[in-house]
Amino acid sequence: MPTVIPFGPQHPVLPEPLQLKLIIEDDKVVEALPSLGYVHRGLEKLAEIKDFTQTLYIVERVCGICSFMHSMAYARAIENVMDIKIPERAEFIRTIFAEVSRVQSHLLWLGFLADAIGFESLFMECFKYREKVLDFFEMTTGNRIIISANKIGGIKKDLCEDHISMLSKLCLELKPEIKELENVFLKNYTVKKRLVDKGILNKEDIESLSAVGPVAKGSGIPLDLRTTGYSAYKYLSFSPIVVNNCDCYGRTVVRIKEIYQSLDLILEALKLLPKGEISIPFKGFPKGEAISRIEQPRGEAIYYIKANGTKNLSRLKIRTPTFANIPSILKMLPGCELADVPVFILTIDPCISCTER
Repeated sequence: MPTVIPFGPQHPVLPEPLQLKLIIEDDKVVEALPSLGYVHRGLEKLAEIKDFTQTLYIVERVCGICSFMHSMAYARAIENVMDIKIPERAEFIRTIFAEVSRVQSHLLWLGFLADAIGFESLFMECFKYREKVLDFFEMTTGNRIIISANKIGGIKKDLCEDHISMLSKLCLELKPEIKELENVFLKNYTVKKRLVDKGILNKEDIESLSAVGPVAKGSGIPLDLRTTGYSAYKYLSFSPIVVNNCDCYGRTVVRIKEIYQSLDLILEALKLLPKGEISIPFKGFPKGEAISRIEQPRGEAIYYIKANGTKNLSRLKIRTPTFANIPSILKMLPGCELADVPVFILTIDPCISCTER
């Protein structure tokens, strides 16, 4: 006889308030039904009330972990409408901060995964290395999570020689430290038992469900917006990290390899960092429509704005990567054991605050 049990929004393993109704039979999940809207805050409507420069600070609070990339996507959309070309140095610094954000986000996720599997010491190791990254943000911007570095027309926080030296040293120090974590996550018997051949999503599933980010790349699909060359990526050596495992283990491999890749991109960008201004002034109000797409740690985020020539936007619409990946959870869960549900959900790196806003 099937039983319906609630999973979330509060759960010891989940870092986010996701609510699912699980239909189980003999400890096996038969079906999963999502219930969204638990933390809805009405931020898109608020953006129509505040002026377009204040909205930059609103979108930073869509998600704390992806804060910088949200403001970067919004700023690029406004700059597109107003035909603002920001200085090249600002493009590079935006790219550097974006990749530093990716590193801390993936380390956060690895910590949560370790906690879900029951490796508390591994959880603390992940967060210890993440703290080093946040120390850099605090040194350069004054904040650790929501750094408020973006502005319309460029960026507010420049990198001095001491900052560049500090970040270069940090990247070189992190590589061997991440290698120690990698040995546990990818070679430990217990971890592999929980991840290998679990949460299968083949290429056809990814395409039909429109999954993005490491969920897609872990199933062999090289879907990464950085290949379009936005910001300074057009000057950097980049190709997507792709593995063909099609399971929870593959999604873990992608995120670990992306940490190494982000560290390399930061070092390359620091070497190519041009001299010059970090922002330009602008006048007037935006008028028109624009779409800005950006590759967040969880996948593609889309920002749509409609401006009417006044200080207030007519419309702001955000499509976050977690929203695109929730159908993947519903595909993965049927047939799995109840104890595997938290791990399966974590492998899409859910950000429900992003999704519900």
